[in-house]
Amino acid sequence: MTFFDRSSQDVGNIVEFGHLNVCVPDQPQALIFYVMGLGLTRDPYLNTGVDNLWINVGATQFHLPTGTAQVLRGRVGLVMPDLGALLARLERIQPRLVGTCFRFSAVDPATVDVVCPWGNPMRIHAPDAARFGRILLGMPYVEIDIPPGSAVSLARFYREILGNQAKLATDNDGNTPVVHIPMGISEGLVLRETTQPLPAYDGHHIQITVADFSGVHQRLVARGLISEESNLSQYRFQDLIDLDSGGVLLTLEHEVRSMRHPLYARALINRNPELTHHHYASGHEEAVWRIRTT
Repeated sequence: MTFFDRSSQDVGNIVEFGHLNVCVPDQPQALIFYVMGLGLTRDPYLNTGVDNLWINVGATQFHLPTGTAQVLRGRVGLVMPDLGALLARLERIQPRLVGTCFRFSAVDPATVDVVCPWGNPMRIHAPDAARFGRILLGMPYVEIDIPPGSAVSLARFYREILGNQAKLATDNDGNTPVVHIPMGISEGLVLRETTQPLPAYDGHHIQITVADFSGVHQRLVARGLISEESNLSQYRFQDLIDLDSGGVLLTLEHEVRSMRHPLYARALINRNPELTHHHYASGHEEAVWRIRTT
């Protein structure tokens, strides 16, 4: 008889990581960076005006409304299928972004570090089934810096309030505490302790979908943590607390949706950025964003 690790197939209560929202002050520069440089796709159906960009990356999105620049306290992890083509695109846009925070460098053949025009760091990886599952194009993690000594309590918060898995580990140095919070099939949040001073929270947020929508809401209400009652299928909270003392450990707004939200599991269009009018090939317009093998 074959024995399987059935727990490896568990998803948890957070069934989807929908988007990361950071405000940008300049929409044309955002298009240059995210579409021309990174090679991602502007959502063709929603928020197609001049005040907000929705940028598709596999099954996840960046939301980029116009406003004072927001900078993540951490970094974003992306997977892309061709890092050589990515580097060539980044070279081409460099003259257009002179005077901004934009920079990039190849760390190794499978990793490129990029900083957006407003200072958000990103680490872009080649596909790696051992680390990122079947993702060819996507946002497998968002990494957030957290205060020293907060990892254990934050892991407990996600387990008891969000009803989700939260795994404690250490960084590659063997000492730095890290919390891994899976969200959906292949995405997740990474909380990493740091001794560096953390800048003030500037309002950026993440959006998640939970299966036990009312249960999470009840537990947040009991703690006085709901910050917005958005509509029937959405609410928000932003303070993550120590469940014993009630002290705030981290402020990071979570936009929480139900599985009945009209945008849950919406199919996203992802283009093949290497296909241009100079060498068009019918049938190759869309990017393959998941490896179609087990």
